[in-house]
Formats: sequence, C-alpha cells, structure tokens
Amino acid sequence: MREFALSERYPILYKGYGEISVGDRQATRGRTITDGDITSWCALTGDWFYLHTDAEAAKASVFQQVVAPGIMVFAMATGLAVPADSTAIIANYGSDSIRYPHPTFVGDTIHLEVEVVAKDDKGDDRGVVSLRWQVINQNGVLVCTSVLKVLVAREVPAYGV
Repeated sequence: MREFALSERYPILYKGYGEISVGDRQATRGRTITDGDITSWCALTGDWFYLHTDAEAAKASVFQQVVAPGIMVFAMATGLAVPADSTAIIANYGSDSIRYPHPTFVGDTIHLEVEVVAKDDKGDDRGVVSLRWQVINQNGVLVCTSVLKVLVAREVPAYGV
C-alpha cells in the first residue's frame, strides 16, 4: 500500500473546480466491513443473494465465506471520500467502469485512493471532475475500481447560503 503525504490527504472535493488539477490525489481513512453492515445493506436494498447472507452456502462457494456486496463497497467508498459539508459539490454526475477485481469480506478494512484524471468545463460556474477511485483493503489488494464524475462549482459558496 502506497503511503500518502499529509498534503495528499486534503479532500479534493472541498476545492472549487478552478482549484482542482488533473493529477491531484488523496487517500482516505479506513473503514472495517462488519457482518452488520452486510445485513443492513441487504435489508435496505432487498439484495439477499446467498453469498451475502448464507454463511453455510458461502462456505461451499469459490470464496469459502460470505462476500460483501460489491455495490455496498462502492457506496461505502463514497462515505469515505465525499465530505458531507462540501459546498463545492453540486451533484453526482455518474460513474464509469465499476469493477470488483477481488472480493471484500467481513473484517476487511478498506480505504480509498483518489486521483483526478480529467476535467470538463460545463459553463462559467461549474465543471465535471473525473476521479479514479481505487478501494484497497488492509493487504493492499484492489477490491473496487471506478471513475466517479462529480459536478463541482467553480467557486466554493459559503455553507448554508
């Protein structure tokens, strides 16, 4: 796992579109996946696929244990990287190329490594920032990768205004 300097940990999405540069990077804190996370996710989404919910059947699978839903891992990455109080973010613009090259299991601790890979002006006051997201587990294994696109204000407005 690559170590990030403190300056690389500054959340990109607190910055206005004009302050963000292709090549900007950050790493997030970690988060450990629990059995309760999976059960809650399945209850909220209705995704009761046996590999997520049936420990005995999962033991007989290629994974030999319960697997966290991939889209849950992707969603949790959002919670790690998107600041709840960022006024720079106008909207989620979409995601491309979501892949889960390795499974995530109960007890895995994930973090997110983010890099700005493209910018696209959308007028004088905003633009779309494309972020390469790489969700990494405690062993340095890539478990989810995607390109997230976020519509960002050129200038950061004050909070609550």
